[in-house]
Amino acid sequence: MATAGVSALNDTERFALFAEVQGFDDFSPDNDPHGEHESGNLEHGGTAYFWKIDYYDLQSVGHSPDAADSAVTVRVLTIMRADEY
Repeated sequence: MATAGVSALNDTERFALFAEVQGFDDFSPDNDPHGEHESGNLEHGGTAYFWKIDYYDLQSVGHSPDAADSAVTVRVLTIMRADEY
């Protein structure tokens, strides 16, 4: 999922942002307090962004009963500008 601010980027900038999120490895207690590597923040083109992975049940109506089990989990990545939070 991409918020309106991310979707408004031109294709080149949006794909570059997606690549930065994909390669993100700067986890710290500030951006990963539970050690799950499911969220982060970064700066791209002078703008701050957040990203987060949420784990839902297969119907996407509630939390997954077991986030580690792909048979019962749908993962959703959301990327947003920090000012959209």
